[in-house]
Amino acid sequence: MRKLSLDEVDTRMGPASVRRELAEPLGIEDAALNYYELAPGDAFGFGYHRHADQEEVFYVQTGTVTFETEDGDVVVGAGEAIRFAPGEWQLGRNEGAERVVALAMGAPRESGETEMHRECPDCGERTRNRIEFADGREALVTLCEECGAETGRFT
Repeated sequence: MRKLSLDEVDTRMGPASVRRELAEPLGIEDAALNYYELAPGDAFGFGYHRHADQEEVFYVQTGTVTFETEDGDVVVGAGEAIRFAPGEWQLGRNEGAERVVALAMGAPRESGETEMHRECPDCGERTRNRIEFADGREALVTLCEECGAETGRFT
């Protein structure tokens, strides 16, 4: 058994105000577990994406999350959960005024190849992107794989 206070885990850079990876400190070997807080406008992921080998479940404790999916937008409110099978496209965003608190669980822990698309200002459309460290590892940036343009910056 391992017990953990969220305050013991540092938040990670990314598109969410708070993201704490809980699997390693809890000794979880076969699944990923992340705690999130999304301010209005924040997202769970860096872009519209899919994991080749990982299914994901999101549980919303407070607030409302709008998930962009291949079938259209799906709204998930407090006390609700949503599951995505491996290979399903999705991106969850806080489009409301209230802060979101949520847990994300993925299995297996390693997601395999992740394909991510973002709007590229230079290409004028949504393109495949990659994530890299920038500014001496002080920020993460998303880069268009078509033209190399920066499509997002996250601290």
